Amino acid sequence: MADCPNIKKNLSNCNCTYEPCSKKGLCCECIRYHFDNGELPACLFPDDIEKTFDRSIERFIELYRQRGRWW
Repeated sequence: MADCPNIKKNLSNCNCTYEPCSKKGLCCECIRYHFDNGELPACLFPDDIEKTFDRSIERFIELYRQRGRWW
């Protein structure tokens, strides 16, 4: 999937701080990987939360309830 036609655009919106991530810019692979692990991708979290690497669905729901909006 490294030949994704949208990789440059995807990378410009990717806030993932995990290095070395082989799925950066490859959204379909990233989403599948995280969902299979009970998580959501970094791009669904604000930067301050993404840096904690707690990308659980539970954390997303908690954050959404706390902030009451999509950031």
